[in-house]
Amino acid sequence: MIDTQLGETLDKRGVSPVIGVILMVAITVILAAVIGSFVLGIGGDIQQAPQASLTMQDAGDKNVTVTHQGGDTLDLTEYNYTVNGATSRSVSNRSGENSLSPGGSIEMDVANTGQTTIRIIHNPSGQLIADSTVRITN
Repeated sequence: MIDTQLGETLDKRGVSPVIGVILMVAITVILAAVIGSFVLGIGGDIQQAPQASLTMQDAGDKNVTVTHQGGDTLDLTEYNYTVNGATSRSVSNRSGENSLSPGGSIEMDVANTGQTTIRIIHNPSGQLIADSTVRITN
């Protein structure tokens, strides 16, 4: 009634559907952009760790033999080896190469006896490749 007294007729009912459609289109475009960026890899490049099945056993003289049972070939320079939480750098491949293929094995000097937890971590991805507890004897 006030609208007609001022000499104007304001019909606001036609504006609401238009604004609703504009908002829905904007939300759809934003969602498509976010999902598209992750699908196309723009959202970040995640390093995948190699997949491998490893077994560990006591080799005597405070050494552990790590045997590659199957999976991807491992580049030994890309791994962090921990023994009871402490970093171990003493890893030797019997073939003298810096890779470990299925069927191959490496030896680790653990420098202690008893229950020993050994972890092998892929440095580029930070993923745990192997985690095993081995009883070490003299």
